[in-house]
Amino acid sequence: MKLHIQNKFTSELPADRNEINLPRQVQEACFSYVLPKKPSNPSLIHASSEVANAIGLSQEDILSTEFLNIFSGSTIYPETKPFALSYAGHQFGNWAGQLGDGRAINLTEVVHEKKSYTLQLKGAGPTPYSRTADGFAVLRSSIREYLCAEAMHYLGVPSTRSLVLMLSGDQVLRDVLYNGNPAYEKGAIVCRVAPSFIRFGSFELFASREDLVNLKLLADFTIKHHFPHIQSEGVEKYLAFFQEVTQTTMNMIVHWQRVGFVHGVMNTDNMSIHGITIDYGPYGWLEDYDSGWTPNTTDRQHKRYRFGNQPEIALWNLYQLANALYPLINDAKPLEAILNVYAADYEKKYLNMMQNKLGLQDKLDDDLFLVNRLTELLEKVETDMTIFFRNLSNVNKENSVSESFDKIKDAFYNEKDLNETILKDWHDWFEIYNFRINEQRESDLERKDKMNAVNPKYVLRNYMAQLCIDDADKGDYSLLSELFEMLKKPYDEQLDLQKWFAKRPDWARDKVGCSMLSWSSQITFYLPPIAS
Repeated sequence: MKLHIQNKFTSELPADRNEINLPRQVQEACFSYVLPKKPSNPSLIHASSEVANAIGLSQEDILSTEFLNIFSGSTIYPETKPFALSYAGHQFGNWAGQLGDGRAINLTEVVHEKKSYTLQLKGAGPTPYSRTADGFAVLRSSIREYLCAEAMHYLGVPSTRSLVLMLSGDQVLRDVLYNGNPAYEKGAIVCRVAPSFIRFGSFELFASREDLVNLKLLADFTIKHHFPHIQSEGVEKYLAFFQEVTQTTMNMIVHWQRVGFVHGVMNTDNMSIHGITIDYGPYGWLEDYDSGWTPNTTDRQHKRYRFGNQPEIALWNLYQLANALYPLINDAKPLEAILNVYAADYEKKYLNMMQNKLGLQDKLDDDLFLVNRLTELLEKVETDMTIFFRNLSNVNKENSVSESFDKIKDAFYNEKDLNETILKDWHDWFEIYNFRINEQRESDLERKDKMNAVNPKYVLRNYMAQLCIDDADKGDYSLLSELFEMLKKPYDEQLDLQKWFAKRPDWARDKVGCSMLSWSSQITFYLPPIAS
């Protein structure tokens, strides 16, 4: 097994001078060297051949003992020195100070076909940033992360990737509901892959400490290696960097809203400077369309990270990044100008995205009314978002309003909720919609193909992940493999897997792991949450 190592991050940025792996405040450093804790009896559950190929490994490599040992943390790859990142962040709108990789350890950086990747083990043991937590992960959360990252990638949503899922062979203590009933669960490790794991909080840490030397070092390093097309110097360089992060973050959020994904923990330490989705904890996909839904039990009261609030939270987080970069620019106006553009640009991109979901290629500004009215209707009664938009593509130009409505009514969880007023509202909406599709130049088939290319048929619903977890806990990984393969083609019909194109079953409505989730898979039962 051969990896092409490039240790840019550790060779060019300052390391923690203390190499003792004890929880503490780490000063004037971007990272701490730390070794994964050797698992007692690691075993391979699943690996992505595509991700392996991307970093230069083969199927033969995946099946090797060396692969098992390296990506479980049992052995260290030659000429590498694993490390944990230091960063800070705002959690639920409050400044949390130093956070860092509390249960993630970066193995190394590699390059393959002129692309750079950081390989990171999640759940490989404590680091100086673990505080009083144990740094491990359990099987259920690891399955969710492993599947979700790949599902997001194939949906076309910018994301980290998943290389491999392993059992550690160890037991990990967790309290699922934070109700004082901890229990031991199977420990697991995921190797996730990204261009880097540099976050908004990486810059916030140095800015908060007025460590301008290391703030500049980190910014210059990030631009040099991850934004090499930025050729300007001085203040203009940092503004160009911030502008690009703002745009890519906005594009990511548009994709989240397109597929109905809710992150659940949009803290600044969980925001990547690459505009990719990172840190899959209590995430979820909308079952019934509900802009106020959050999958995170910790956020149940205030719903800061609810589906409908994600665009605003992304902007709020970008303001914090702007504050962190300000000492390099010393002028608030150009930063504010970039941020002010966000709102207008987001509205345009959101409308364009929704027009595409509706099959409106010949676009009108007035379509905003149609979109807003639709989202209002979707919330009036429980309506499955994925099924609604997928079935909407079956509406043809010659269909009457009633015929059009009949083609989407399977998306309703309970048709008895459709009283006369709501039915009239739906018929009124379809009158406008039918008129608009008849104005389109494309044929019904052409429109259907375009709609089905942006409206997935299959998403990783929470109940599906839970069924997979239940089987895996018994040592059966066949469903995991089935879902993994299905989620690689989320826009295809896959008629042999039609059973997964279905509304959330009644048993999953309030089941733990299927409706809302906690951070308990990530932390010891007596502690507040730590950063991923």
